[in-house]
Amino acid sequence: MTVASHVEELRRKHNALSEAVERAQKSPGSSDLDIAAMKREKLRLKEEITRLS
Repeated sequence: MTVASHVEELRRKHNALSEAVERAQKSPGSSDLDIAAMKREKLRLKEEITRLS
């Protein structure tokens, strides 16, 4: 796997998490802990994308 393809995969995961966070925030039954965990993972992905770019 090349670095470029790895970065692209990380971006796809980041975008999917962004959509999941938005859906969870709109859903009344969502746990704040789950949302916070998704946001932490999203930040970790963003930092890795930045590091590899």
